[in-house]
Amino acid sequence: MLTSREVIEKTGISRATLNNYIARGLIQGPEVRNPDSPNDPARRLGYFPEDVLQRLAEIAALKGQGVRMAEIAERLSPLAGGPPPPNPAQDNEPAAAIGGADNGRGLQLTIEGLDHPAYLVNNKFEIEWANEAAEAGIFETGRGLSSDIADRNVFRLLFEGQAGGAEGREEILAFHLAIAKNRLSKAGLLTLDGHIEGELIEELADIYDRVEPVTSRAVQDTEVNFAPRGAEPARYNLYASFFREGTFFTYVPVVADLNPLMALLARRDLVIRDLLRNRKPYMTPLAVLVADIQNSVKICSELPPEEYFELINQVWGTMEPIFRKYYATHGKHVGDGILYYFFPQPDCNYALNAVRCAAEMKDAMHAIDREWRERKNWANALILNVGLDEGQEWFGAYQTSTHLEFTVLGDTINRAARLSDFATGGAIWATKNLMTSLSTREREDLDFGIRRTTDDGAEMVTPSTYGRISNLADLDDPQNLKLRDIGVLPVTEILNFEQS
Repeated sequence: MLTSREVIEKTGISRATLNNYIARGLIQGPEVRNPDSPNDPARRLGYFPEDVLQRLAEIAALKGQGVRMAEIAERLSPLAGGPPPPNPAQDNEPAAAIGGADNGRGLQLTIEGLDHPAYLVNNKFEIEWANEAAEAGIFETGRGLSSDIADRNVFRLLFEGQAGGAEGREEILAFHLAIAKNRLSKAGLLTLDGHIEGELIEELADIYDRVEPVTSRAVQDTEVNFAPRGAEPARYNLYASFFREGTFFTYVPVVADLNPLMALLARRDLVIRDLLRNRKPYMTPLAVLVADIQNSVKICSELPPEEYFELINQVWGTMEPIFRKYYATHGKHVGDGILYYFFPQPDCNYALNAVRCAAEMKDAMHAIDREWRERKNWANALILNVGLDEGQEWFGAYQTSTHLEFTVLGDTINRAARLSDFATGGAIWATKNLMTSLSTREREDLDFGIRRTTDDGAEMVTPSTYGRISNLADLDDPQNLKLRDIGVLPVTEILNFEQS
């Protein structure tokens, strides 16, 4: 019999790959028992028959021929589509350790039923979700995570929690930093949290320099000793799986049955849906972009319904890659308008992302306008009026059993929407608050200011200045009554953006 460690060493596959093969039924799960060697520090180990090496060689040969895993499973699986054979060593495992519902396919693990420590970090390595096992056993937060996302830096919480005094502290940090290295520069990492300083910063910097960045999107794993220094070893398999929304970390005792976890991680859409559904609202800085098509009611009345929907879908389809480019998150806006949120990113300014996005949207709309002018031979101008603001607000989700919708609560979204109403002629208006979130160097790439009309009717621009809405619009005009709640708001028009 071979231990799982020996199988991994002899074949060169990862522990995650081995568990994936077990979950697919390509090889039978190990027999879990006490170690054969009395000197082995592990309390229990998984043992495989020696012919598992031949089966793994067959799988490797087929993969080398370009055969897909689904077809390999059909060719080699001894299960022939049936349920996995029982593992006597696991017959007495309690169902509560698996969790989930019986849908005719046996018990399935869910995020809610995951009783091992687990957490989701965003691209700034701030914790967006953690289960109770992680809060109590990894971070030792006592009263839960802070409601302010800026206070959830995973490295600070690892230092302050049980991991900080663990025998495998360096391995735990190295595993996280190898993943972070592909997303964060060293300078970006070391400035994420001002509470990490002195020797802790030096430790992070030293490990960061030594680790190789993880570039693969496949599930990563390592084995760590989570016991306090000098205590009897407590070995865990630490897994990381990757989603667009962040990285999901899970700690599983080496003696635990990993099949349910591997089956769960294989259902990527369900995993991220459940993670986001269970994520608590948190306070975060952000920029908000609201854009509306000028004279949309008039254009809608002039076009057949199918053509108006075609136009709106073209606008959204054209803008979507621009939003992705600048890490924007979609929000709900009434009617055919556009609402997006821009959250802090590792190595770029979220406020500048909003400005750059608005500028590219403006250029993209010019192309759509030319196309429809030629097609319809009309005098209508297809124009997006944009409002931008920055602030710190609550970010969360409304949800039903079938729908999940992200939203921001607070004045920032309302001010951006009012600025969009104020804008005309395809203008981009931004609050002074957003502009001061840019560095001096970033503002140098922007032409912004206030347009004014001289006594002789000529238009002039006062550059790099701001004006109050009450001084720029007649708030007694019935058309402008909705602007009264931002009457004292200092704003400026972004006239041109030059990328250096």
